[in-house]
Amino acid sequence: MRNLLAIVALSLAASLSSSPAALAQAISPSPAVVQAGTFKLDPTHSKITWSVNHFGFSTYIGQFATVNGVLKLDPKAVGAASVDVTVDAGSVGTLNAALDTHIKSKEFLDVATFPTATFHATKVTQTGERTADIAGDLTLHGITKPVILQAAFNQGGANPIDKKYELGFSGSAKIKRSQFAITAYVPFVSDEVTLTIEAEFKAAN
Repeated sequence: MRNLLAIVALSLAASLSSSPAALAQAISPSPAVVQAGTFKLDPTHSKITWSVNHFGFSTYIGQFATVNGVLKLDPKAVGAASVDVTVDAGSVGTLNAALDTHIKSKEFLDVATFPTATFHATKVTQTGERTADIAGDLTLHGITKPVILQAAFNQGGANPIDKKYELGFSGSAKIKRSQFAITAYVPFVSDEVTLTIEAEFKAAN
């Protein structure tokens, strides 16, 4: 345990030894200066949070904890960017074991039959210096429907800990679960589901 703590301390010390000026140059919130290339989603630091109105009493929140994906991006041709994401439906979680089991059942996600959900971008439209609408096909519960994800670029640069080049994004979308044949308790538990995405992509090469 002491050896592990020592390794962590040395790693932190090494990362902090870089001058603030050097770190500032390495990290930028401007998408225009990011490196072009292929990036793989970091599943450890990427999550999809969902929320629904629960009988009017509260906004109920859960997450999909296991997400993988690939982004291909050239800052000089944002419209040509491609994004493909796969979500492990069985990783849905609410911090309540009984409710998790219910959500995974045939009444909702039916993860035994439909173990994954996918998103494939079909068009990227830049809406601001750091924002874009990502239109794509969402396949959930065995049904594919068009969805628009509103994305914002956070920053790009070398991660201070592992020094690997990465890009960070936030995003949101709204879907109607009835369009994916998930209709249990509608409208008492809202048909509309809000998706909130936090994603870190690391350079693949």
